[in-house]
Amino acid sequence: MQDIREQVRARYAQAAVHSAPSATADAGCCGGGCGTDALVDERFGAGLYGADDAASIPAEALAASLGCGNPLLVAELREGERVLDLGSGGGIDVLLSARRVGPTGFAYGVDMTDEMLDLARANAAKAGATNVEFRKGVIEDLPLDDASVDVVISNCVVNLSPDKPAVLAEAFRVLAPGGRLGISDVVAEDHLSPDDRAERGSYVGCIAGALSRAEYLEGLAAAGFHDAEVRFTHAVADGMHSAVVRATKPHAR
Repeated sequence: MQDIREQVRARYAQAAVHSAPSATADAGCCGGGCGTDALVDERFGAGLYGADDAASIPAEALAASLGCGNPLLVAELREGERVLDLGSGGGIDVLLSARRVGPTGFAYGVDMTDEMLDLARANAAKAGATNVEFRKGVIEDLPLDDASVDVVISNCVVNLSPDKPAVLAEAFRVLAPGGRLGISDVVAEDHLSPDDRAERGSYVGCIAGALSRAEYLEGLAAAGFHDAEVRFTHAVADGMHSAVVRATKPHAR
C-alpha cells in the first residue's frame, strides 16, 4: 500500500514541476506521461473544462489539470456551500469551486504532494482567491472535522488510492448530514477483472486501480451513502470509462 502511494506521490510531484510557470505544459499523468515529451491525451486534463472556466483561472492551474472530468458540473455547487476537493493537485477545481460558492462559501483542497500544494497556493494567490485553503494530507485520513463540508468533489483521484473503502468512509465522515458526493473517476465495466484492468494501463495512469461500477456502488453503500449512481461519460480504455459518481449522506434522524 505504501509503495503504491509513493509511486503516485512521485509521479504527481513531477507533474507539478512540469506545470510550473518556467516549464512547458504537458499531458496529465492520467493516461499520458508526466514529462514534457508526453503526448496530449484528450481523454484527460484541461480539455475537459469549458472555455469560460479555463479563462477564469491561472494558466498554471489549468496546465496542472490531470483529471478525467469536470466534477463541478457533477456536484452542481451552490452559493454559500463549503466544498472539499480530494486530491486537489494544482488547485483548478478548488479555485473554480471558490468562484461558484462565492464569498459566503469556502473551498478546501487536500493533497499529499508538497510540490502540488506549493503550486496550488501560488495559483490561489495569483487568482486573488481568499475563500480557499489547501491542507496537506492523504484522502484516506482527511485533515478536516466531522460534518464540516457540504460537498465533496474529486477529479480522477479515488482510483489512485490503495484503500478506497477508507476514502469513501472519510468522505462520508466530513460531510454534513444531507451533504453530497459528486466526483469524476475512472470506472471499469463489471465484467473486467482486476487483472484485465491492469492489462489496460498502470496504477499511476489511473487505470489499473479503478473500481468496477458494481464495486463502486457497493463501496458507497457500505460507507453509508444513499441515492448512489455511477454513470459512464466517455471511454478511456477498452472497457474503462470516465464516470460521474454521485451519492448523498442521509439527514440525521
